Amino acid sequence: MGEVDPAFIQEPEHRPRISYIEGKGVPLIDLSPILSSSNVSAIEFEGLVKEVGDACKEWGFFQVINHGVPLEMREKIDGASRKFFAQSLEDKRKVSRNEKEVSGYYDTEHTKNVRDWKEVFDFTIEEPTIVPASHEPDDTELTEWNNLWPEYPPDLREICQEYSQEMVKLGYKLMELIALSLGLPADRFHGFFKDQTSFIRLNHYPPCPTPELALGVGRHKDGGALTILAQDDVGGLEVKRKTDGEWVRVKPTPDAYIINVGDIIQVWSNDRYESVEHRVMVNSEKERFSLPFFFNPAHYTMVKPLEELTNEQNPAKYRAYNWGKFITNRKRSNFQKLNVENLQIYHFRISE
Repeated sequence: MGEVDPAFIQEPEHRPRISYIEGKGVPLIDLSPILSSSNVSAIEFEGLVKEVGDACKEWGFFQVINHGVPLEMREKIDGASRKFFAQSLEDKRKVSRNEKEVSGYYDTEHTKNVRDWKEVFDFTIEEPTIVPASHEPDDTELTEWNNLWPEYPPDLREICQEYSQEMVKLGYKLMELIALSLGLPADRFHGFFKDQTSFIRLNHYPPCPTPELALGVGRHKDGGALTILAQDDVGGLEVKRKTDGEWVRVKPTPDAYIINVGDIIQVWSNDRYESVEHRVMVNSEKERFSLPFFFNPAHYTMVKPLEELTNEQNPAKYRAYNWGKFITNRKRSNFQKLNVENLQIYHFRISE
């Protein structure tokens, strides 16, 4: 990426501080009560549900350990990701994504109209993934997103597919805990993910000569339901703390996953849980790798506050929107600089 192109430079008010605040208090939750085959006491289980609910409410972010994803599987996908990104740009671009095929390799993504200091490789969980053909509301045509797999490393496809099944399992477990924490049946969210539009991203953040001007990913909120992130030991993820609006660094915990609530859960829960802003710092010495899994519902899902969580005293705060149209609109803005901010859930907020 050489000299810093002005496209990467953040506006002065969004530039990162090189000294950072360590995110003390980001909840670390042990999921072993839902994984152990021995009988877990009701108190232990209720304690876990409460911990998840409190974390969603107070932070919108938490880390999980003893999550059941085999470490060797995570090591395999991490190794394959490093091999893929170590290739020449020419080789990586053989599987470049475009406006039609949104999976594959990409190195010019924009967040809030500023280019991110990173390169990515995306693949969807369902092959093919069915989505609307366009973001236009009256267009009912559907299309398929197909994955583009590189020739090298030769086992990348198989490793990615194995790993994605583990992510889906963990995603369902976490959604059950979130449902219970909202006073809903454990399987309340399951139906939404029947024809999921979930995807996994391999991220590579090369060393950056001006880490005080650029960001690996600019400030944003995740549009889907839930994000499950594996990060390496370099660190760089920062979360906007709800209590005071300060950016705090999420310290890598070995073998943990970082979970964050997405916009869809904010709408489903009618603002009881909030999707929070986060960003990624880069540094001048080390490259960083991460693996986010975005757990997203079927394209035909109408996202709106759940009936069980709304009443006369607490009316719905959002009008319903179609997830497929939302995601196709979002994907469009990743490819081009738009004159307006890309679609956000607050555009569907019902004014008081």
